[in-house]
Amino acid sequence: MGNIALAIHGGAGPDSEFVRRNVDRYKQGLQEAATAGYDFLKSGGSALDAVELVVNILENNPIFNAGRGASLNNKGEVDMNASIMNGRDLKAGAVAMIRNVKNPISLARNVMEDTRHVFMAGKGAIDFAKTRQALMMPDSYFITEHRFNDYLQLNQQETEQDLLQKRIQGTVGCVAVDVNGNLAAATSTGGLTNALEGRIGDSCIIGAGTYANNQTCAVSGTGDGELLIRGVVAHSISSLIEFTGCTLQEACDNTVFERCKEFKGDIGVIAVDPKGNIAITYNTERMHRAWAGVDGNVEVRVYGDEG
Repeated sequence: MGNIALAIHGGAGPDSEFVRRNVDRYKQGLQEAATAGYDFLKSGGSALDAVELVVNILENNPIFNAGRGASLNNKGEVDMNASIMNGRDLKAGAVAMIRNVKNPISLARNVMEDTRHVFMAGKGAIDFAKTRQALMMPDSYFITEHRFNDYLQLNQQETEQDLLQKRIQGTVGCVAVDVNGNLAAATSTGGLTNALEGRIGDSCIIGAGTYANNQTCAVSGTGDGELLIRGVVAHSISSLIEFTGCTLQEACDNTVFERCKEFKGDIGVIAVDPKGNIAITYNTERMHRAWAGVDGNVEVRVYGDEG
């Protein structure tokens, strides 16, 4: 029996007045999700079930940008993306441009387990959700006052440069290793505020925002989705371990600070390996994160090394 470990994130990016005003709410949400996930692993639960459970909890919490509390695109509509991957057999499922589905991460798992496909999007994915008896919610369930105000603010910006300077993004994710040494990763997002309708970020792209392989590691990313896609960040971390033999932390640091150093933007990652080692790397002012390893203690952070 191996060591169990779990790490979660609730997004990374520039600091804001809203984050500082609600830091305790963020920490409470991270604590609850991480504790539930770790307790599940401790009871013998699988890593795949654990990451879905944790992301469900975060999707249901309106403080995070995933599920309820999702960002609004430039039409004032919700477009959610999610993906999940099983490190044991490299199976994966992903969904994009999802509306009204309460828990997109569970729909991504349905795609993985109940179809011959990996990635479904838009109307077809939503129709598929209904065949799986996914819980559907009205538009009003997803739209919080905070996200609506973000949309109103950015929708009135006049230039692309203004939008780049005031980007508002967020994601949730979880990586885990269970008692059998199996790894899994899951990522879910409400997207980028005021993004063009149809924009798809990294959270639903296997290898960019999500990756898991029992031979190397499990990774979930956050930040500017376009950068994680261009850097193929999650898979790059796995490849560094596979081909150089470096440690998990070295692979994360090298990918974020060296391979992606020419990118001007935000990148954060959480990762875990088969031995239960945990790595968290980010180049941002804040990264909402929590983790629990061999000692079983859940640690929660939003900024640097604060307790």
